[in-house]
Amino acid sequence: MILAVLQARMSSTRLPGKVLMPIVRAPMIIRQIERVARSRRIDRLVVATSTDPLDDAIEAAVRRDGIAVHRGPLNNVLERFVGALDAHPADHVVRLTADCPLADPTVIDATIDLHLASGADYTSNSPDGAAYPKGLDVEVITAAGLRRAAAQADSPEAREHVTWDVWNHPDRWKISWLSDAPGEGEVRWTVDRPDDYAFVATVYDALYPADRAFTSDDVRAFVRGREDLLNYGGDRRA
Repeated sequence: MILAVLQARMSSTRLPGKVLMPIVRAPMIIRQIERVARSRRIDRLVVATSTDPLDDAIEAAVRRDGIAVHRGPLNNVLERFVGALDAHPADHVVRLTADCPLADPTVIDATIDLHLASGADYTSNSPDGAAYPKGLDVEVITAAGLRRAAAQADSPEAREHVTWDVWNHPDRWKISWLSDAPGEGEVRWTVDRPDDYAFVATVYDALYPADRAFTSDDVRAFVRGREDLLNYGGDRRA
């Protein structure tokens, strides 16, 4: 059983409320869930948000689409993940963040496939020097590994970043990296600033009406055909 946990909150410091900003007439988080739902390896998805009243709006938005929600401490994301796992038992957990509306289901599946084949505790698609665009990040961890990370969490960073212990103590974990990444670590598709949102909204307006399942290659081709988008906001976009 593979559980995807999509973490989301309204209180982003740089772009508050971004997860519910509209993308083609729906909240951004719903557009991301549409893409994640095309994964053939994920068995269930749950949105992990906080008990902060601001996040009531997230719960309402995703429940309207029949998506499960787990709520936990605002400042302990790791506890939220473990709570989601307790409520929806699984063997492996896929960590996703709700600022990635261009999430790629084929990349998610490739990361999961590698994780299962390698027997790793933790697998990611973003090794140094060979990363996919920011916004396509995928992390997969065994249920036992997630619980171990929670038991060992002894700092605010570990509680906020979920896989902090893996990244900072790789000697403690069996790790696999998806190594065929296209070397696009400088490409920015995540949404963390107003210009990121404007970029993603432009991509969706162009591609979504003709093909709701548009691919990452479709995004690359579209951006490369628009000189004004290539370095939009000062970041490489394709």
